[in-house]
Formats: sequence, structure tokens, C-alpha cells
Amino acid sequence: MDATLEPIVPKTLSALGWNELIGHLSQRARTPLGREQCQALVPEVEPGVAQARLARIEEARVLLAVEKEAPLADAPDVREALARASREGTLEAPQLLSVARLIRTSVAVRRFLASQADRAPLLHADAEELSDLAPLASELESVFDAAGKIVDTASPLLSELREKARGLHKNIKVRLDGMLEDPEIVGMLRDAYYSVRGDRYVLPIRAEHKSHLDGIVHNASGSGQTLFVEPQALVELGNQLTIAEAGVLEEEQRILAELSQAVGRRATELLADLEKLAALDVVLAGAHLADDLGATAPKLSLDTGSFELPGLRHPLLVLQTRERAKTEGREVRAALAAIVKNDVRLPGAARGLVVSGPNAGGKTVTITAVGLCALMARAGLPIAAGEGAAIALYRSVLTAIHDEGDLSRGLSTFTAHLAALTRTLAAAGPGALIVIDEMAADTDPREGAAIARATLEALVDAGAQVLITTHLEELKGLALADARFAAASVGFDVVKLAPTYRLAMGQVGASAAIEIARRVGLPEAVCQRAEAVLGGGSSAISAAVEQLERARAEALHAKQAAQEAEAKFEKERLAFERERKALKALEQATREAARDLLIEDLEQKRQEAARIVAELQQRPTIAGAVETQKQLSQLRADEEAQGDREKARAEVAAETDALRARGQAEEHTLETGTPVRHARFGTEGVIIELLGNQALVQLGALKTKVSLDDLVVLPRASKTPQAQLKRTKAERLARGEEARAKPVETRLALVDVRGMRVDEAIRAVDEALDGYLRQGEAEVHVQHGHGSGALKGAVREHLQRSPYVARTRQATNQEGADQVTVAVLRS
Repeated sequence: MDATLEPIVPKTLSALGWNELIGHLSQRARTPLGREQCQALVPEVEPGVAQARLARIEEARVLLAVEKEAPLADAPDVREALARASREGTLEAPQLLSVARLIRTSVAVRRFLASQADRAPLLHADAEELSDLAPLASELESVFDAAGKIVDTASPLLSELREKARGLHKNIKVRLDGMLEDPEIVGMLRDAYYSVRGDRYVLPIRAEHKSHLDGIVHNASGSGQTLFVEPQALVELGNQLTIAEAGVLEEEQRILAELSQAVGRRATELLADLEKLAALDVVLAGAHLADDLGATAPKLSLDTGSFELPGLRHPLLVLQTRERAKTEGREVRAALAAIVKNDVRLPGAARGLVVSGPNAGGKTVTITAVGLCALMARAGLPIAAGEGAAIALYRSVLTAIHDEGDLSRGLSTFTAHLAALTRTLAAAGPGALIVIDEMAADTDPREGAAIARATLEALVDAGAQVLITTHLEELKGLALADARFAAASVGFDVVKLAPTYRLAMGQVGASAAIEIARRVGLPEAVCQRAEAVLGGGSSAISAAVEQLERARAEALHAKQAAQEAEAKFEKERLAFERERKALKALEQATREAARDLLIEDLEQKRQEAARIVAELQQRPTIAGAVETQKQLSQLRADEEAQGDREKARAEVAAETDALRARGQAEEHTLETGTPVRHARFGTEGVIIELLGNQALVQLGALKTKVSLDDLVVLPRASKTPQAQLKRTKAERLARGEEARAKPVETRLALVDVRGMRVDEAIRAVDEALDGYLRQGEAEVHVQHGHGSGALKGAVREHLQRSPYVARTRQATNQEGADQVTVAVLRS
């Protein structure tokens, strides 16, 4: 980007609101010179300067996004002091301290941007050019105290002279205190005090006592009744004090001159640092302005390109709305959201954009927003548009807006407008952007339309891009018929009878002048008469535009209704999703709580089992073993019963969920007539009567009392399907199979020791007795056979002594007779 652009004329800057914009920019600057440079900012003539500033502003916005900003606030404007020092003039203490502050600011900015080099490499590179004059700042700061007074240690001579002066002051005050207590002198005094006149200590003596006290009169009161006399005894001390203080002043001036010379030797570097800090301040102000505008860094082009401005808002409208909201105490974000954003572009090969529509509908705001954004781009400022914005760096920007007559030059409003058009025709060419409001509107409509059309054609033929607003139907038709032009219109709501401020590309709009007149308060009778006069005299273009506006309004309302319905559906969907997640979380929490309870219960059972085993170990008797076995069996039975209950409840819950999903579930509680399932046996029945913590339940043909803990309420479909009167053959066969008698199953506690040696048989019998006792068997059949009788006798003798056996009996003929001995186990 090395081509040179033309300066923008002041009339264009004023017409497009540039001066107001840079006023907002300067308010965001933090240094005096930065504000001055903001006020002086104009669109650049060097494209590279604009591009560089835009890139740096974007880096500054990155830092602002993470709440980081260069410390510029302490950079004073010391140009006058530096100029004086460079001419070997002596600076005062405040000026020297301001120079020190400038140096400290430069050092702080350099250090800060070095720490942010990864986020802001361009700004870091700029800061590296700042001078490192910290030693000079330290020298300046070491000479002055917090009040800006030169300290005693600034030089040995100054310290000596000040110490001498302080001694003289003290000596004189001691002498004066003594005089105030002298009876002869007290009678001469107007008041008992002393003061200083002309750097000399004096006493207030009555005028009539002038000859009674030797001394020098330095002053008198307004009435002449009091004379301020320096006693002769103090004159010599006063002279010595004057000499000492003169020496102090001379030494102080020498120190100031020496420091000023040091500053003067660095004046060029310091001035360059000041300019760089001011330029950085302009960048930071631009970053704050861009954030307040919600602006975007556009893609810049130097050729004869066009503009693509999605989500365009007029920058001044945004800033004014922001300030008004703050003043009125309203939320800024909500106020800015009310500003309508429009997508503005120059499509295809079109060179001109013709904007039509109702008065006060935003036509002028639209074209001036484009023009102001073109100036901002040339100044390197982000523009008030959305992502994807692009705009050319126009060689020149010209306007014909708000042209007023000039009586001194004999110009009417129309002739002033024609003069502006003449200037634009002379300057038109490739790379020119021309903004014209209400083109040729202040004359006969037919002749004005002819002049406007001819001028437009000449401008685009010269290569310029043109933005105009119009109410002339001939120009609306030109935008629709000539490919060199594109049409756009601001909307008008025919239902609400109000402008919508929304731009529609490719369309022309009606002026709706009479409806606008009603809105601003023109009497209704006048408006009705205007409608009667207009009658059916509107042109075909106006009729078509009106019909199009009505259809567009209806479509817009339909779209808004659809969007509202969609938003409502989305709101309900989100609410349902939140409820689903909440239920899922509740289910998860419930499961976790149940699991925790189960673990806790299991742990309690384990502890109980451990306790029982411990007791058994302490009391290793047969009776204790039997009792322990019973307790362990009961714990196991309780655990199995609890498992059966949980399983039954889970199955019933699944059935209930399935019925609820089909809308067929009816909720039941434990009461008479409630269908239930026995949690342990799986048998289903109906509650006949509630008996405290039990219930009398009809289980098929059996009535029995069941603990409420073992009952699970069954779901019941709200609509019971009708029973079929006839069963199919397959169903009848299945029922018959179910009714068939099951084979008889018998279970015998038996231990067979035939063929074993005696010791093997005795061991096998003990193991069997122990196992069957644990299983709760009452009797155990020991089959030993006849043989020689030795095994039978040994087994029967062992059973008689066994701790597991209460008694023995001989088996019946059906049980095996003498081949079997029955052991009745201890209970």
C-alpha cells in the first residue's frame, strides 16, 4: 500500500460527523499530548500509516480483553520545558520533576509491553524505541523532596549555607523573645508579637514611641498608628541572615541550572519519547473507542474495490445512545441492542447505490454511516460493522449533504446543491466515493429527476462509487433497470404505520409522506385532504412499491410470528431438558444413596457375623455351635429376603414405568383391595385387611398374614383389556401342560459309609453331620450295611457319643431296616 491518497476536504469531514467522532476519541485518551493528537487526527494520505495504526489498535484490544493496559496516565506534556532546556534556559523544580515523570512513564511502558510481547508484538517493537533514561530520572528525583523543594543534601555548600541561615533565624528569634519580655519595650508595643517585613524581623511599635527605640522602620500600618521597626540590636544579625539566604538562593539556582543542562542535552530523545507515548495513547484511545462501538477491523483494499459492511451501525448513533443511557441510568447493553443493524454492500458490478423509503426511516443515516466508515478506515480506526467487513481505502471522499444557501453569494438551497454536484463531478474518478443526500430534490420533480439521472450516470462513468438517497420515482426505476446501480430501501411497517429502520437490498421503497405527516402531528383533516387530492393519481411505480411494501410487511410479521413460536418451542425444550437432567441427577443420587445404605447394611451384617464367630470362639461348646449356626442361617436368610424384596421392587418399578410411558398406569398405596406381590415367593395377591405392620393377603386359594416389608404394590393398567372368550388351540395346550402333575421330588439326608474302614467311616459321618446340621436337617440316615457287624457297631457307638446327635434310632423297613441307623440331630 504505497500509493498516496488525497486529503479529505473540511466540508466532507464536517458533513459526515468526523469532528464529533474524534471528539469521542480524544475523551478516551489519557495524556495531554495524546488528546491533542486525537483532536488533530484526519484520514491518512499514506495507506501504510492507516494499516499500521489499525493493526496496533487490534493488539491493544487484545490486551484490553485480558484487562491489561499500558501505564500512560503519568506522561505529562513537557514540550515547553524541553524547548527551554534545549536553549540553555533554567527549569523550575516542577518542570524538572515533570521530566522525571515522563522518563519513569517511558520505562514503565517499555517494561509492560516487553511482558506482553507475545500478545502485542507491534506495540512491543514500538516501545523498544523508547529511550532508557532512568539514571537521569534518578538524578532529578534525588534533588527534590515530596513537596518539590531542593533538599539540603543536593550539595555540600547548600547544606552549609542552610544550616548557617537556620542558626541565624534561631538566634534572632531568641533575642526577639527576650525583647518581648523587657518591661521598657513592652510598653512601646502595639501587640506582644514579632513578624517579618521585607525579609527582616520587626516589632509593632506605637507611632508615638518611634524615638524611644533605636532601629530601622521597614513598614507602617494603614492608619500610621503602628510602625514595624527592626531593633538596632538585630540589624547586624539580619544582615548576616540576608547574606546567608542569598547564598542559599544562588546555590539553588546553580543546582537547577546544572539539572536543566542535563535535561537539555537529552531534549531531543525526550521529545521523541513524548511523541511516541502520545502515538501509543492515540492507539489505546482507538481501542477503547472500538470496544465501545462493538467495532471490527475491516479488510482494507487499495484498488478500486467496493465495500461489504455486515451489521453496520452509524458510529455516532452508537456513541450518542451509549452516553444517553449512562446519563439516564439505563443499561447500556440493552440500549445498544435497540439500534438496528443493517447489511450494506455494493453488489456485483454496480457502481451506485440508490436508497429510497419513508422520511425519517434511516436513509441518510445509512449512507453517511458508510461514508464515515470510509473515513475511519483511512484513519486506521476499526469500523462499526460486524465480522467479515471489508472496505476500500478510497482515494477521495466527497459529499453533497445539507447544502444551504448563501445570501452573500446569491446562492439558494438548490443552487448551493448544484454547486456541490459540480465539485463532485470535477473530482470524480476511480477510487472516489461520493455521498449525496436527496439528490436534486429542491426543484421541479421532473427536471430535478433529469438532472439527477444525468449526474449519476456521469459520476459512475467516471469510475466513482456513488451513494444517494431519493424520493424521485425516476431514480428508483433507474436502480431497478440499470445494472450500474443497485437499489435498497428502508422499511415501513404498514400495520404500525412507522418506519422499521431496516435496510432491504435490491428493493425500492415508498415515501409514505402522508403517514409520516400524521406521526409528527399534522392535523388529521389536512392529512385526509392530502389523501383525497392524491386520489388515484399515484404512478404505477408508486402503486407497485406500495403493494410490495404491504406484502413485505405481511411476510415480516409472519416471519416474526414463526420466530416467536420457534423461540417458545426452544424455551420449552430447554425447560424439558433441564427437568430431564434434574430427574436423572435425582435418580443417580437415589441410586447412590441406596447403594450406600446397602453397603452400610452389609457391613452391619458382617460385623454381626464377626461378633457371633467371636462369641463361638470364646464358648466352643456344641450348644454354642448350634446356636451360632442358627444365627448365621438367620442372617443369610434375612439378606436373601432383602435381596428378594429389592429385586421384586425393581421389577414392579420397571412394569410401572412401562405403563406410565403408555399413559396407562394408576398409582396405588397399601390399603384394602390393593394388588400386591410377595417379594420372596413372587406370588401375587390382593390385600384383604391391614393388621398393623402385617396384612392379611389372599394368595390364590390361600389366605395368610404377610409382613408389609415383604409386599410390593403392583401397577394396574387404567384400561384393562377385555378377556378373550375363546382360547386358541396353542393356549389350551399350554394350559393343559401347566395343569399336568409334576413328578414327586423327595430329599433324604443320607451318608453312605459301606466299604470304608472304621476310621474313614467315622470321619465321613462327622463331616456329614456337621454339614446337615448347618443345613437345618432334623435327621440323618447313616447307611453302614450288615457285613461282619464291626463297622455297624463302631458307627452306632460313635453316634451315641457324637455332640451333633441327640439320639439314634433303627431305621424302619422302608428306610433300610438294620442296614441303616437314623441319627436325630440336636436342635
